[in-house]
Amino acid sequence: MWPDSDLKVASLVSNGQHPKSGRSRRASQDARAVELALKMTGRAARVIHVGTGHRDSGLGQYLGMGLPEITLLNADENADAVPVLVDHLKGTDLDIVLTGIHAEQGEASGMVPYLLAEHLGWPLVSHIADIQKVEGGKAEVLQALPRGQRRLLRVPLPFIATVDNAAAEARQYAFGAARRGKLVDEVIDAPVDQARLEWESHPAKPRPKRLHVAKAKSAADRFKAATAKPQGQGGSVLRDGTDLEKATAIMDLLISEGVVR
Repeated sequence: MWPDSDLKVASLVSNGQHPKSGRSRRASQDARAVELALKMTGRAARVIHVGTGHRDSGLGQYLGMGLPEITLLNADENADAVPVLVDHLKGTDLDIVLTGIHAEQGEASGMVPYLLAEHLGWPLVSHIADIQKVEGGKAEVLQALPRGQRRLLRVPLPFIATVDNAAAEARQYAFGAARRGKLVDEVIDAPVDQARLEWESHPAKPRPKRLHVAKAKSAADRFKAATAKPQGQGGSVLRDGTDLEKATAIMDLLISEGVVR
């Protein structure tokens, strides 16, 4: 039955961040939401972004998936996106709004879809893998559960859904399509998020690396694991020497294992 051009589906997208390089990109879960919207409605899918953006950011990569345009609700980085989206969505006749579970940078609390559902009075379905069909004012939604399980839900329109990593992977974006697509700016009155102005942001620190703990069922197995010589690893046994030398050797081991930095 797909694509259905009469169905009105929108995806809310954000600028993603590569976990290694930190470069701006399309957010993985948001891109899966766009992929699902394109599957359901084709080029009639709507995509909405709150904030600032340009073609060389993650927005250009969304356009490169074949979108004719992205609605850009221009707002300062300190603006609260929730009231902006509520005002915008109230003026539309959408059937389904798709989002990622959480953003890849910034606050990334994952609360936006829940707050939107609360303000709009729409049902919310979390962690969906697919939408199989829409019929009679209801959608059959496949929800992803732990350990690869799935649950089929019937949800009345309109509703909001967060797209899980179990959904179909987003298609590769094309440079030409990214240049042909348009960013349609809309001038809005975006309130400032006062609580966020009081926060202090710091780079995240890597968590300490845990030492390997041998698991054994009996006392004999535990004694054997404790006294066995490690295979393929360097090391030394300190029987003599001062307490300072032994403490220094232990500290060097903890530093080499990444437990202490």
